[in-house]
Amino acid sequence: MAGRFDGKVAFVTGGSRGIGKAIVKQFAEEGASVAIIDVNEQALTETEAELKENGYTVFTKVASVTERNQIEEAMAEVAEKFGTVDILVNNAGVIRDNMLFKMSDDDWTTVMDIHLKGAFYASQAAQKYMVKNNYGRIINISSTSALGNRGQANYATAKAGLQGFTKTLAIELGKYGITANAVAPGFIETDMTKATAERVGVPFEDFVKASAKAIPVGRTGKPEDIANAVAFFADERSSFVNGQVIYVAGGPRT
Repeated sequence: MAGRFDGKVAFVTGGSRGIGKAIVKQFAEEGASVAIIDVNEQALTETEAELKENGYTVFTKVASVTERNQIEEAMAEVAEKFGTVDILVNNAGVIRDNMLFKMSDDDWTTVMDIHLKGAFYASQAAQKYMVKNNYGRIINISSTSALGNRGQANYATAKAGLQGFTKTLAIELGKYGITANAVAPGFIETDMTKATAERVGVPFEDFVKASAKAIPVGRTGKPEDIANAVAFFADERSSFVNGQVIYVAGGPRT
């Protein structure tokens, strides 16, 4: 059965674990050739083996989104291997949570660089191929933290910045057949939320249960919930959806 991404090439940053891995799997299962860059070599190797074992076409490379030359090199290799780059998902991210008065320069800079500089470098590299083809999909992974979250001055600022970046790309690139949209996850069960639970000193199971009580649908999210939203924006049939932010959080967000 034909998949909706047959013949498409999807490039996902930070795609070896959690949300990124779920996004990669969704694209692969629906026919896309997938490319993943990540700094976690072990996770990257494991994900590559898993995908190839299932018969999917995949490219992987250890690369940092904060290094322009590494991004451009990886993008060029993907275009050489698969012919082009159709879909870019700026997913790579980290947290360095702390209250404002305890947040270090490194806490701030690391989060800004990976989320914002990383999305800038990757989008700039990908748009060359997309403009040439008069087709492209750029999806940025934001967060409900963009609306403000205690202990996350850096992360909230970066994720809010990604929303402004998304809307600007939509304006600049729309005439080239390229759309730019953002997915803003709420509480998703990943290694990142496990780290948050550890930071506040709460067992993860208890953290999940307490969080679910505050979510209208009565559960926390899974990485696949985000992958589904990303796939919607990446779909060819979503060509009139541009510059939008969808909160995938189990309930309303302003």
